Amino acid sequence: MNQNEFVQLINPFKDKVFRLAKRLLTSTEEAEDATQEVLVKLWNKNGGLSDYNNVEVFAMTMTKNYCLDQLKSKRAGNLKIVHTNFTDREAGLQQKIEDQDSMSWVEKIIDQLPEQQRLIIQMRDIEQYEFEEIAKILDMNETAIRVALSRGRKTIREFMSKTHNYGIS
Repeated sequence: MNQNEFVQLINPFKDKVFRLAKRLLTSTEEAEDATQEVLVKLWNKNGGLSDYNNVEVFAMTMTKNYCLDQLKSKRAGNLKIVHTNFTDREAGLQQKIEDQDSMSWVEKIIDQLPEQQRLIIQMRDIEQYEFEEIAKILDMNETAIRVALSRGRKTIREFMSKTHNYGIS
């Protein structure tokens, strides 16, 4: 496989690799490093990439594993998961402020979720992966993914409901 073929192969999902890394590592620089590492590893395996049914799922799995390794290492000990991809293009100022406040709350809630639920919410609700793809990436049963996603969403929903209904009888 030559360089052009490799670029055409990874172009459709390289941004997803970066967003997953950014979600896990928070730091843009760390996410860029992680993305670069994953792409270098893919390039080094370029002769064997045809052995994989879905190179994107393989790359996402590599990204997840690399990022989790970084989080476990001492140099990344203070990193946390943050999501800031939310934008509302046509909302008024009041709505934008309310949306930002809500997203801030959701980010705080997601930060408190177990790591597995955070990853599943990131992949399913933000990256729009199918359950089958998430199952391959996380090496889990699809039913377990659905359960974890449901529990994570329920936790977020309950906390947001309590927050928004505070003081209302």
